[in-house]
Order: sequence, then C-alpha cells, then structure tokens
Amino acid sequence: MSTTTGTTITAQPGTQQIVMTREFDAPRELVRRAYSEPDLLTRWLGPDDLVMKVEEFDLRHGGSWRYSHTAPDGTAYIFRGTFHGDPTPDGFTQTFEYLGWPGHVALERVDFVDIGDGRTRVETLSVYQSVEDRDGMIASGMEDGVVAGYRKLDALLADLA
Repeated sequence: MSTTTGTTITAQPGTQQIVMTREFDAPRELVRRAYSEPDLLTRWLGPDDLVMKVEEFDLRHGGSWRYSHTAPDGTAYIFRGTFHGDPTPDGFTQTFEYLGWPGHVALERVDFVDIGDGRTRVETLSVYQSVEDRDGMIASGMEDGVVAGYRKLDALLADLA
C-alpha cells in the first residue's frame, strides 16, 4: 500500500486487485465530467511528459474507448476497453487493456462518492486475470502516472469551478 499526495493505492499481496482512492475539492458532477468528456480527459489523464489523444470514447453499455499517450520521442502507448452496464452519476465499469501487453485485461469499476462540502472521493477497483498481471501493472510505473494525472485533475477541476 502506498499513499502519495492524497492518493492511496492498495495492492494486497496474493490478490488480483488494485484499489485506488483520491479525494477532490470539487462536486461529484464536475469530477464525473472530467472522467467522461474526452476533451477534459485529455487534459489530465496520464504522465506529464506524454501527450494524450482520445481516439474513441462511447460511454454507454457496449461502447468502446481507445486512447494513446505519445512520448516526446514519438513512442505511443495505446490503451483500449469496453464499457459494461449503463453508466450512472455514481460511476461506471469498463475493461482496460494496454496494447503493449495485449491479452492482460483488467475489469475496472470507478465510483464517484459525494463526501459533502462540495468534495468527491473517486474509488477505483481494478481486478486483473492473475496476480502476475496485477503485479506487472504495478511494476510498469502505474503509480507515477496515476499520481501525475490526479495532480493535473486537481488543477483542471479548479479551472472548471
């Protein structure tokens, strides 16, 4: 388990799960918008040194998403998934796959919890097909990207408020 700048990432030994939580000083509706509108998503998701492009984003049951992060040297990191179930103001469920490591698909649930006083807690549960897949995701530097993205999300939410 680690806690960095308000972000808690928990990966219990021997389990296939990663649980991430982070509180934001913004109402739930605004945080949800930042997760579900492609033009906002590109402004915060991922590491600082990569440029994000949303190639597909259809937030409905059976809809697909695909985006890329491109490094200054031109290397592209491409991710894709499918939304499952109807999204609600409380959250959504999706699959997540990094195409640089194909076939290692996670099922993710993102929840937006109104904690009062105009604040929102985002809770993300990612379940991998194996402990090895989960450990591979952790070893990939995922935590750095999550923390950087949430820092940018803080700034975006302040701009939108």
